Parts: sequence; C-alpha cells; structure tokens
Amino acid sequence: MIMIIGFFLFTFLVLAIVGYAVTGGLSSVAIAVLITLATTWGAYWKSDVIALRMSRAVEADETEYARYHNLVEGLCIASGLPKPRLYVIEDDSPNAFATGRNPKNSAIAVTTGLFKKMNRLELEGVLAHELSHIKNYDILVNTMAVTMVGLLALVADFTFRFMWLSGHRRRGHHDGPDPTAIIAIVGIILLVLAPIIAKVMQYAIGRQREALADLSAVEITRYPPGLISALEKLKADDTIVRSGSRATAHMWIEEPMAQVEADGNLSRINRLFATHPPLDERIAALREL
Repeated sequence: MIMIIGFFLFTFLVLAIVGYAVTGGLSSVAIAVLITLATTWGAYWKSDVIALRMSRAVEADETEYARYHNLVEGLCIASGLPKPRLYVIEDDSPNAFATGRNPKNSAIAVTTGLFKKMNRLELEGVLAHELSHIKNYDILVNTMAVTMVGLLALVADFTFRFMWLSGHRRRGHHDGPDPTAIIAIVGIILLVLAPIIAKVMQYAIGRQREALADLSAVEITRYPPGLISALEKLKADDTIVRSGSRATAHMWIEEPMAQVEADGNLSRINRLFATHPPLDERIAALREL
C-alpha cells in the first residue's frame, strides 16, 4: 500500500508539472488530481481485465478443462479461498499468473503449455502458488503496477511530442518563459525515471513475493516435491511466452521473457532486470523444508 501511495504522489507531481508547463495556470493542478485519481480508480477496478487481455487469455471451459477446475476447487477448499475465475492462454511455454484486486475478484491464467508439460501433482503445486498470491493480496499491487507504470510511459511520450510540436511553433519567439524548456526537462527526466521506477516496483514485488508464494503453496498442498518438480521443469524449459511483456513480467510464476541468447538479442537485458529470484534459489529453499 505504501508503494501505491508513493507512486500516486509521484504520478500527481509529474502530471502537475507537465500540466502547468502546457497551460501556464494553476488549474492544471486540479486536472492532475483528477487524472491521477481516475487512473488509480481504473487501475484498481480494471487492471485485471487489462492484464488478461494483454496476455490473450480466454475463459477456461469447465468441460474441456475439467481437471483445471477440479484442482482449483480442491485447493480453494483447503486454503479457505473463493474460487477465482479461470483462464487459459494458447501458448506452448509453461507458465501461469494470478490477477485481480482481492480474493473475491480474482483470476488465474494458465498456458496450454503448462497443462501439456506438468503432471497432476506439479500442476497442483503451480496452482497453489498462484492461489497464494491471491491469498496474500499480491495480486492487487501486481496488477495495479501494470496500469500505473503504463501511465508514466504515456506522459513521457506526450512530453516529447508536445516539445517537438511547440518547438516549431515558438521558433523565433523569446519573450517570457518558454514552457517548452520545462516540458523538455520533464520529458527527459521521465524518459530516464519511468522505466527505472517500473523495474524497481516489479523487482520489489516479484522477488519478495515469489519466494513467499512458494512457501505458502507448500502449506496448502502439504507436498513440497510437487512444486519442486514443477519449478525444475520450468527451469529446464527455455521457451518464451509469446504474449508476455515487460509490463506483466512480474506477474508470472517464471520470467516470461527471453533469458538465453538463442531466444533473442534482448536476453541479456531481460536477465539484468529479472523480476523473479533464480529458480535454483527457489528450489533450494523448498528442499530445506
């Protein structure tokens, strides 16, 4: 919650500065408040829908995915949670994530590759991990981060577009303070800070919460070997989620982006900004239980 409040205040400050530079009046402060409140409200109520659409998730049919529904229902009884909405993502890479704002309004999305490569006990371990994120309210911060960080990226893009257009219009006029200069400064700062802030949020959320979710999952299943085996299979598999993105990377049980050289030139950057602790560390921690 502290992270969300801090991000709210930072977003408001950025919007107020940009608004004042554009309009030159204090009314921009009120507009900044309204935009920030609207974005926060939208992030709270609709960020799960955004995350699911970004990942191309569709609702899991109860007949076709009967095992999926049965496993989640059993785990919900064991953990005392209401059953979340269940989704499937058509993708060969084994992965999964949970989203929503609270246990009553939550969802789990699983790739078809996970169903193909995991046995029942391994799948149960992965689903228990995602339910742990729901139980621990990790999903609220995870999904809001997707929307709120995206707002900064849009503001950064706007500042540069406005700077470019107004620069041409004001060329040759030097009377009074030039708001373009302020816009340019704010744009440069945002261009540098926005991705850093996004990664700091995702890094803090992912690395702190993934290990906790692993332990909580074992408390639900009471069978560490199931999740350990699942993580070992995830480690051995180097396919990437086609619908994965850096905006949602912190939500998945394993890094969805390319991590090896053969998968792309950005693999080094992806490893540098990894939002999850190494699978070896997670496996070792579970084996000590």
